[in-house]
Amino acid sequence: MVDYHAANQSYQYGPSSGSNGAGGGGSMGDYMAQEDDWDRDLLLDPAWEKQQRKTFTAWCNSHLRKAGTQIENIDEDFRDGLKLMLLLEVISGERLPKPERGKMRVHKINNVNKALDFIASKGVKLVSIGAEEIVDGNAKMTLGMIWTIILRFAIQDISVEETSAKEGLLLWCQRKTAPYKNVNVQNFHISWKDGLAFNALIHRHRPELIEYDKLRKDDPVTNLNNAFEVAEKYLDIPKMLDAEDIVGTLRPDEKAIMTYVSCFYHAFSGAQKAETAANRICKVLAVNQENEHLMEDYERLASDLLEWIRRTIPWLEDRVPQKTIQEMQQKLEDFRDYRRVHKPPKVQEKCQLEINFNTLQTKLRLSNRPAFMPSEGKMVSDINNGWQHLEQAEKGYEEWLLNEIRRLERLDHLAEKFRQKASIHEAWTDGKEAMLKHRDYETATLSDIKALIRKHEAFESDLAAHQDRVEQIAAIAQELNELDYYDSHNVNTRCQKICDQWDALGSLTHSRREALEKTEKQLETIDQLHLEYAKRAAPFNNWMESAMEDLQDMFIVHTIEEIEGLISAHDQFKSTLPDADREREAILAIHKEAQRIAESNHIKLSGSNPYTTVTPQIINSKWEKVQQLVPKRDHALLEEQSKQQSNEHLRRQFASQANIVGPWIQTKMEEIGRISIEMNGTLEDQLSHLKQYERSIVDYKPNLDLLEQQHQLIQEALIFDNKHTNYTMEHIRVGWEQLLTTIARTINEVENQILTRDAKGISQEQMQEFRASFNHFDKKQTGSMDSDDFRALLISTGYSLGDAEFNRIMSVVDPNHSGLVTFQAFIDFMSRETTDTDTADQVIASFKVLAGDKNFITAEELRRELPPDQAEYCIARMAPYQGPDAVPGALDYKSFSTALYGESDL
Repeated sequence: MVDYHAANQSYQYGPSSGSNGAGGGGSMGDYMAQEDDWDRDLLLDPAWEKQQRKTFTAWCNSHLRKAGTQIENIDEDFRDGLKLMLLLEVISGERLPKPERGKMRVHKINNVNKALDFIASKGVKLVSIGAEEIVDGNAKMTLGMIWTIILRFAIQDISVEETSAKEGLLLWCQRKTAPYKNVNVQNFHISWKDGLAFNALIHRHRPELIEYDKLRKDDPVTNLNNAFEVAEKYLDIPKMLDAEDIVGTLRPDEKAIMTYVSCFYHAFSGAQKAETAANRICKVLAVNQENEHLMEDYERLASDLLEWIRRTIPWLEDRVPQKTIQEMQQKLEDFRDYRRVHKPPKVQEKCQLEINFNTLQTKLRLSNRPAFMPSEGKMVSDINNGWQHLEQAEKGYEEWLLNEIRRLERLDHLAEKFRQKASIHEAWTDGKEAMLKHRDYETATLSDIKALIRKHEAFESDLAAHQDRVEQIAAIAQELNELDYYDSHNVNTRCQKICDQWDALGSLTHSRREALEKTEKQLETIDQLHLEYAKRAAPFNNWMESAMEDLQDMFIVHTIEEIEGLISAHDQFKSTLPDADREREAILAIHKEAQRIAESNHIKLSGSNPYTTVTPQIINSKWEKVQQLVPKRDHALLEEQSKQQSNEHLRRQFASQANIVGPWIQTKMEEIGRISIEMNGTLEDQLSHLKQYERSIVDYKPNLDLLEQQHQLIQEALIFDNKHTNYTMEHIRVGWEQLLTTIARTINEVENQILTRDAKGISQEQMQEFRASFNHFDKKQTGSMDSDDFRALLISTGYSLGDAEFNRIMSVVDPNHSGLVTFQAFIDFMSRETTDTDTADQVIASFKVLAGDKNFITAEELRRELPPDQAEYCIARMAPYQGPDAVPGALDYKSFSTALYGESDL
């Protein structure tokens, strides 16, 4: 029980030596027992009483103002017990029994007793302090009661290096002021008279507030006033004493000084906790802000790359053919420009995007954040699918361009051949219809009739000889139609005209023959010599026309073998010229013989040979034309042979370089695969080795550029195949891009392993052990393993796995459900299992410290405790607090902290 009625006993207060309060109450009781005699003799010293009144009043008001009130007179304002109970509620954070509101003495005594009972419940044994003395305004008892409260709630819980209460507070002051000259704190009275100790405490914690080097030990009033004013203005510590009260006293009141100093302890102790809490929040927010920037960069880069792919694919899928080779060659040049200029930067962007994505995921795992899921349609797999579609379209576009150029080249050749043969045929048929329609046989003599019959037979022979040319013209026109020649309409019109004319000639020839045969019975004489001439001259003339046509015929070849075949055929043709010349001389001899017989027999010939229109002059003229065309044909064939030899040189030159570069790329790809599996040494050594290896690959780029130059020469020469190598430029390009991407990915994996090791504190030995274990179970040596091998790996490291636990682990290491676990995912899992990171609960606890133990925090408090950018970051994202104790502007820091770790939406 608390003794409220010991009015006649000597004045004593404070916990007895037997009390067992928190924070080292036993030592505080010893301290009070030793100073009881000192208290009895000196407490009534007016100077000390004045200091205690000021200090205790200011201390009480520093707490009562939190409840919106204060006291003026310490021994009067606590008499009704109401503000005393309110003071205890504020400093303890607990609710006391409901006070009595009556004005009578008994009501006041009951309220004071409730306060004294609460003090006693905190382990404090009150001696000689009764409710009646407090109600009566006993200054001695009231000051003693307030000192007991200060000891219990402001000093008792102070603990420094296993000392507490007064000794702990004294040790804290000694440690904090040790570096300062002219300061030697040995007690709580005369050590503080010169004011330097107060200034040293402030400068130690807030050096920007005090210019300590300008203070003088011989000016205590200035020193004390400076410390008290700074504490009141910047540290929220009310002024509890006047400098003159301390300086003017031989020995300042120890209780007043201890009370004042305890306020400094709590102010700086709370600031240190707030700083720690703020640092933790800043660290968490900095990580979150950096991750958000990386996510935004990924989204932007992915959107740009996908948009470029979306724009490029329709261009590559455009298959609208052009009418001329020049237009198609311009398309091919545009495609080469796309390959050389536009695509390479996008290849680099795609590689960098994958590297950034992997780095972001690693950072999120290391900071215990949920994995980053890009927006719909912007996953790495979506970008790879789009890229694959792009390359398929690219390959198809190139094949279409080359095939279209071949088609147009073939069309131009056929069209020219059609025009040449049609012109020759039209020249031959000119006047033939009129000749066949001529009724000259009606008035002719017998000899004339026979001549007409022979002439007509010769014409029929000539007509039959031209049948093959007509069929060739029709076949060429058909092929032009099948190849979709742009001027097919005019070709078809001309071909149809030729065919119709040919049919008419056939019909007219048949009609004329019937007419001649009808009158042939009346004719007898025929000149056999002229007839023989006509029969031999006609086929020879046709042979010469065919020879001239062949010698002027255009040709197109793509290989040396084809041109050599044409040269061989031409040589074979030239070998027949002597026989042809003998046949020409024999035909001319027939004509000369007819002339000689007519002259010798004085026969007057009626002009030309009646059986043929092929005169000796025509034969000689055409023979001279053939003789002129042969050397021209020789020259054209030799020029084409030189061109094909040059093309063959280009093929061999490209093949020689391609057969070196291609196997080199394949070898490097295999070496990178082995390096990524058989890495030895530290991660830094591995990274250095890989970067050196990457530089050696980049240094090989001039060989690829040389190959590109050779390939351009081949395409400009319109060379479409190369039997000397199996490598195409497309294969080389794809292999080179894969090689650069693979080495970049391997370097990024090692960098992420270094990042994981440094962030999680994994030793080099642990990392090597992880690598050895992973390689042991990676039976296929591919750098990844299926779920069965991964289960065996976990069991070998000591895990006891059920199906549910294993499925949970697989969802962590294989979030995309690909069925494979990479080495990076494995070390991320092992590091997460063996290390600790910040949690949502820790962040919530830190915010609670900044909020002063409230369930909410205000924007003002965030701006006061956090850097400006992070404070505004929190304010913008915190939802309004909706709890029952909400005030205007209250923010919900709990849901915000939970959202930082992916447990709800931010």
